[in-house]
Amino acid sequence: MPWHARLSLDYTLEAGRTVARFAHSGPLRILQSLYPEGDAICHNVMVHPPSGLVGGDLLDIAVTAGEGAHGVITTPGASRFYRSDGETAAQHTHIALGAGARIEWLPLEAICYSGCIAENRLTLDIAPGAELMGWDVTALGLPLADQPFVRGTFQQHIELPGAWLERGRVAANDARLLDGPLGLAGHRCMATLFLACGTPLDRARRERALELAREVIDAHPIAGLGGDAGLAGATSPSPQVVAVRAVAPLVEPAMALLRDVRAAWRTGLWDLPATVPRTWAL
Repeated sequence: MPWHARLSLDYTLEAGRTVARFAHSGPLRILQSLYPEGDAICHNVMVHPPSGLVGGDLLDIAVTAGEGAHGVITTPGASRFYRSDGETAAQHTHIALGAGARIEWLPLEAICYSGCIAENRLTLDIAPGAELMGWDVTALGLPLADQPFVRGTFQQHIELPGAWLERGRVAANDARLLDGPLGLAGHRCMATLFLACGTPLDRARRERALELAREVIDAHPIAGLGGDAGLAGATSPSPQVVAVRAVAPLVEPAMALLRDVRAAWRTGLWDLPATVPRTWAL
């Protein structure tokens, strides 16, 4: 029987402390709030006990952050889209930020097993003055376990309405996309990190975000994996968005790059230390 799990997570700033409250139905919940950076920033781990989705499963996640609140959300491990008999397995996430709020949406990678029919949708609603740092990392198959992605489909959707839309569909039988030089060129991990803002970035701050990202990319080992082609780049597809995109043969180099850029953006754009969620050290 398919799982339909729902989670609502709400951050509010109360007397200088960001407080998280949540409600859930089904196997999806939030662990204890942590404050490794002090009261102003609340860290949470989102847990899906089954750890994977099959055809017909739906995870429906709604995150809100009130004026001035700052939440950091991650997961304890990868999410997994398993083989489907015909129905779609989906994760739908909607994040809404009030004026001046900040959210860091940092789930670990999604693994698409061969035979899956998967959809991962993220929609953002960001008020003026609010900002979100987030990422999306997808692994197609498990190359090191000799389980390639040879059947199935994966659909990705990331949207800041009116400002930015990225939507793509990967089919396992699309050799031109998966292996062609203008596609993934044989790589099986796709990664995107983005800074999305409710107010258009002024030119100096947008250029600073791009500069910080490109400095990390140029110094990172991933820069040498693609030869002259390069496996990562930073662009600004909208006045409200700066994005870093990367492909890699495996998850680890792509995720390491995104973590390093996030750290550079945190210090260079938000004047915050490069603090990492506690689960990343496990």
